Amino acid sequence: RALDTPNFVANRVGVFSMLAAMHHTERLGLGFDEVDALTGPAIGRPKSATYRTADVVGLDTLLHVVKTMTDNLPADPWHRYYTAPAWLAALVGQGALGQKTKLGVYRKDGRQIKVLDLATQDYRDSAGAIADEVQAILAERDPQMKLAALRASAHPQAQFLWSVFRDVFHYVAVHLADIAHTARDVDFAMRWGFGWQTGPFETWQAAGWQQVAGWLRDDIAAGRTMSDAPLPAWVFERHSAHEAGASWSASAAMVQPRASLPAHARQLFPELVLGETRRATHTIWEGDEVRLWTLDDADGERAPVLSFRSRMSAIGPKVLEGVREAIARAERDFDALVIWQPQGPFSVGANLKQIRPVLEAGDFKALDGVINDFQQASQAIKHARIPVITAVQNMALGGGCEFVMHSPRAVVALESYIGLVEAGVGLIPAGGGCKEFALRASRAAEASATKDPMNFLQSVFQTIAMANVSKSARHAQELGLLKPDDVVVMHAGELLHVARRNAIAMADSAWRPALQASNIMVAGRSGIATLEMMLVNMREGGLISAHDYRVARAAAVALCGGEIETGSRVSEQWLLEVERAEFVALLRTPETQARIAHMMDTGKPLRN
Repeated sequence: RALDTPNFVANRVGVFSMLAAMHHTERLGLGFDEVDALTGPAIGRPKSATYRTADVVGLDTLLHVVKTMTDNLPADPWHRYYTAPAWLAALVGQGALGQKTKLGVYRKDGRQIKVLDLATQDYRDSAGAIADEVQAILAERDPQMKLAALRASAHPQAQFLWSVFRDVFHYVAVHLADIAHTARDVDFAMRWGFGWQTGPFETWQAAGWQQVAGWLRDDIAAGRTMSDAPLPAWVFERHSAHEAGASWSASAAMVQPRASLPAHARQLFPELVLGETRRATHTIWEGDEVRLWTLDDADGERAPVLSFRSRMSAIGPKVLEGVREAIARAERDFDALVIWQPQGPFSVGANLKQIRPVLEAGDFKALDGVINDFQQASQAIKHARIPVITAVQNMALGGGCEFVMHSPRAVVALESYIGLVEAGVGLIPAGGGCKEFALRASRAAEASATKDPMNFLQSVFQTIAMANVSKSARHAQELGLLKPDDVVVMHAGELLHVARRNAIAMADSAWRPALQASNIMVAGRSGIATLEMMLVNMREGGLISAHDYRVARAAAVALCGGEIETGSRVSEQWLLEVERAEFVALLRTPETQARIAHMMDTGKPLRN
């Protein structure tokens, strides 16, 4: 939230930060590449740092934003800095606008990156590096000691960093009341708009609020700051998190409590600034890798939340066991259940780390049992006596996607990436994903004039065989991974609120769980042959390997209900057994075993 002032918050503070960096670059005689080394990940900023960011944004665009400040902030204490350095204006005048013209502060010669050198007025190899002395300071974990050491060091790089930090602190303190309702809003604007890991007020607070305030006052008095504007009185009334144990931004006079805004009331677990505490939750039951919990509110009394505690919410035997137990408890004691992860992805799919030792031991009977457990967990989500809602943000891949496909309704943040990616490790979806697509194809065929499930299956076959991942929740609906009536939420912070409300609304309506389907029309042998023709052309054209062909054909068999007569009617359990058999058969192949091992060891897919 911002007040109606020129460039609002992120560009107002962020562009000033860039102008301050340019000022101190020239003052201390540093190179542009040297400054980018200092102002990137080394201080919790994006890799593009300062000058590379200017190139990416466009030098002409940067000047337009600066001009907004020049024209509309004549009384600003920093107004004299709201102008383009001569070198920057010259580049724009020459049409060197940055990345879009392939020439700006940087230029690329083949694989070599060149940087503009003002001393020679020409480009040289980019080799900017942080001095060992400064690198040692930046390696200090205590923010108070780090900032104190930068200020005390005589090294130009350290003095540069202290100067930029100091002038930005000074700027946001003076302008806070003019540009934003809260210090929190400024910090979030810089995190979200410029990719800073921590906002300026958080950084200041972590380094010792009163200590830094004293340094600022001394530097202002000594004429070392870019402006002589006095610090507001409230600066000296606040304390740091180290001194007060909480965020001053949560209690400062000009700060509205977050919950007082109707929009924020929908954000049950909002992003926090330094010193804020996460709202309390109550554990109902927990297993080794899952937790069933609730909030102390009316919705919580009816629709608890199930979260996974495995790394990246990966799904292994303990998660599968926990899902079924949580559903049983929710059926007994509650009206609905929401599956949601407080942090990270919804799920990256099966936990290969837990599967690998069993695979290497060749215990395929045990692996068949694990896949059966996976299928039964998916079925428990689908056929539970209460609505089980999946609330998805970030990624839902592989088995995570299959859980979503089985839920009676998914509530999904727009920026979510969903896909059945098993082909990447030489496998096919076997947690019920192929079964669900076969069931949807049958329903689409029954509703069509042609009564042909292949109209639906051809597109989803390509999605599975190519391990396609959606670019958004809307794209996932187009791919058939989400249902048309699944809910897409624009703001990920509102995801849990919307999911719980949907769960309760379904429980209060005439919703009933899906019955086990037993009359599913499948494409059978002719469907497999149709899909196989696509694969033959791709293999002969060198687009896929022999094992890619085998994996994709296994997917075709599972989607078409097995090697049976076209138009046959089968049950869900039949389809589950077909996909599980194809999955285990692939596990037995050396090529798939090599793909799994390579993915585990390198994090990258193997083409073999």
